[in-house]
Amino acid sequence: MYDAIVVGARCAGSPTAMLLARQGHRVLLVDRAVFPSDTLSIHYIHQPGVARLQRWGLLGQVAASNCPPIRRLDFDTGPFVLSGPPAPADGVADGYAPRRTVLDKILVDAAAAAGAEVRERFTVEALLTDGTRVTGIRGREHSRTHPVVEKARIVIGADGPHSLVARSVGAHKYNEKPVFTCAYYAYWRGVSVVSAELYARPDRMIIAAPTNHGQVVVIVYWPIRAFQEMRTDIERHFLEAAALAPRLAERLAKGERVERFRGTADLPNFFRKPCGPGWALVGDAGYHKDPITALGISDAFRDAELLAEAVHEGLSGSRPMEEALAEYQRRRDQAAVPLYELTCQNAALQPPPPEMQALLAALRANPEQTSRFFGAMTGAVPVADFFAPENLKRVVGEVA
Repeated sequence: MYDAIVVGARCAGSPTAMLLARQGHRVLLVDRAVFPSDTLSIHYIHQPGVARLQRWGLLGQVAASNCPPIRRLDFDTGPFVLSGPPAPADGVADGYAPRRTVLDKILVDAAAAAGAEVRERFTVEALLTDGTRVTGIRGREHSRTHPVVEKARIVIGADGPHSLVARSVGAHKYNEKPVFTCAYYAYWRGVSVVSAELYARPDRMIIAAPTNHGQVVVIVYWPIRAFQEMRTDIERHFLEAAALAPRLAERLAKGERVERFRGTADLPNFFRKPCGPGWALVGDAGYHKDPITALGISDAFRDAELLAEAVHEGLSGSRPMEEALAEYQRRRDQAAVPLYELTCQNAALQPPPPEMQALLAALRANPEQTSRFFGAMTGAVPVADFFAPENLKRVVGEVA
């Protein structure tokens, strides 16, 4: 009998398992993958996520993986470029964009080092219930033909937007929005990129960032309506989009693409009820948004902390589990909704309204507020604080 079983061992599941195990709980962490292994990802970890890696004692491993720190954002709007460092989070000023083959292995190993039992190549087939609550899982290990049954006081789904755990318990969705974009990415070598470069163009967003081993990841977003046409010749459409950012396209032409294009149009936007009797959801299983703002990893880390705190309270008896999990949902939504709404606005790939154009133009002359603007996009500065009418009036008024 485990205290907790965590289904899914990537950016939400492994930290959740690690944090619970560090508090002395008996944790089973399962995943059908073997680590290290790759998965679709935008790679970027904003400053709040990096601050959590530092707090967990894992940042040194990411930094030592030949993944350079990212200390500046260059946001090319077309008419002009905003450049500067995002506001720090808990004293951390750097971002990182590690390959998932690197990051996820670090996280899985940290969960194991904390005392969690890790089972790779384990496929969960069903949840067990006693009629009123979830009591465990049934699944298969790669090396065994017979089903394996494991029981726990709580089962945590960290198994992505199409979560089996969520489907099994009927976790309802809310604040759901349509799919806005599709995205493809690839890796280049021989290309100099030291900052996170963002190029906003009509119906396109192009992003480039340095990753491990001297490579650069380049990501292109299109409106979802373009997906069927775009996928007929991904390379041509990708390079045509990159050509809208000549400063980047010139460097790509001198470099070499080293892996195939990867991408998807499966980018839903929703929240799910993240808890119930004997179960909880974390990361993309609990809510998912368009990756255009690259907040997924940082948000997964945040929610892992929030959920681990709530589950520990319930398991230790310091608070009824139902009450603790309800507080987890409240805190998660309070933290997530503002950036969820901002992300969905950006994912529409529409020209900014006149008031936003005026704000962006005013920021060019205000490095401090540019840093806070970037911080609002990364979660380091509360969205409500930066976009408060009095602050916007102050920023625009300083130029006027």
